[in-house]
Amino acid sequence: MKLSSTLVAAGAVVAAASLSTIGIASASTPSAAPQARHAANVCASPAKGFASCHAKVVVDGKGQPAVTGTPSGLNPADIRSAYALTASSSGGRTVAIVDAYNDPTAESDLGVYRSQFGLSACTTANGCFRKVSQTGSTTSLPKTDAGWATEISLDLDMVSAACPDCKILLVEASSNSFANLGTAVNYAATQPGVVAISNSYGGGDSAATSAYNHPGIAVTASTGDAGYGVESPASFGTVVAVGGTSLRKATGTTRGWSETAWSGAGSGCSTLNAKPSWQTAATQCSGKANADVSAVADPNTGVSVYDSTLYQGRSGWQVYGGTSASSPIIASVYALSGNTAGYPASYTWGHASGLFDVTSGSNGTCSPTIWCNATTGWDGPTGLGTPNGTSAF
Repeated sequence: MKLSSTLVAAGAVVAAASLSTIGIASASTPSAAPQARHAANVCASPAKGFASCHAKVVVDGKGQPAVTGTPSGLNPADIRSAYALTASSSGGRTVAIVDAYNDPTAESDLGVYRSQFGLSACTTANGCFRKVSQTGSTTSLPKTDAGWATEISLDLDMVSAACPDCKILLVEASSNSFANLGTAVNYAATQPGVVAISNSYGGGDSAATSAYNHPGIAVTASTGDAGYGVESPASFGTVVAVGGTSLRKATGTTRGWSETAWSGAGSGCSTLNAKPSWQTAATQCSGKANADVSAVADPNTGVSVYDSTLYQGRSGWQVYGGTSASSPIIASVYALSGNTAGYPASYTWGHASGLFDVTSGSNGTCSPTIWCNATTGWDGPTGLGTPNGTSAF
């Protein structure tokens, strides 16, 4: 099993805590904030021209993934409740997931997740799930990478959580180079039924390429997990940049949930990509401003994921966060809406009243402060807000 690109970095720690203090907000969790815990990146920092996945796993006191016998993070019912998606269905539209390398247990792990939460089977046999290489091959797949395999499990599980009736196309790029990932995106865009393509990875801000320009398809991308700072492909003007929040149960409120900006969410103003016509002057940015919208990403309020490809010797139920979680959730909401004509971000910017506005929290220090501090209306870490049903999508 290849582990070379999956070293846990000490700098990825969210807050000091031992495994014995781990507790995740869920549908039955009181409104008090859960205790802080360690979380670590599962992919190494990328070289120029390459991307890193944006999955963060909760770890124990030894820095290894904290495996539990049963799910202990947010589950599909939580995600659909928090974002008012309970009554929504896609009619079988397809969400494409683009990641690097191969996850050999992707389909079986997806089956465990969906069975655990009472979701219908999504398999190759019933036509719901398909896994291919960046050229469309079902037999000549990339080599396995354990870190990216956990990323893939996170992505597939989040599509299932937000949109249980969506079909899923997993396209595995030959490597984490932007050249190969772009080829995978282009392939996904040619496939019948695909209405959204989620990209849970990024690198430094770079000039946009045509690989991420597909009108009529919602192309989403994570803004990053290192706090204030711009990453691509989220910074491309044709992409929906997805930021991150901390999501907690809030008893006694109409919504039943509360959200703040996650301190790790990426944000800022691209110096290489022009402002899309639909982004308003409120961004105080002459280029593409990150983010457009957001969803849960904080490992402290993380999501349940099942993965059986050994990563650092661990497998099973784990808790994940990172903007890798928020990107497939938002892609799935676009699939639920079915409203993906032209550039879908344009519609969202024109219908921001259909979002939950996130008005508190910060991901760093910046000038102007709106690029890293949540406030009423648009802000960098959370964009225009989080889904309140599908009316803004």
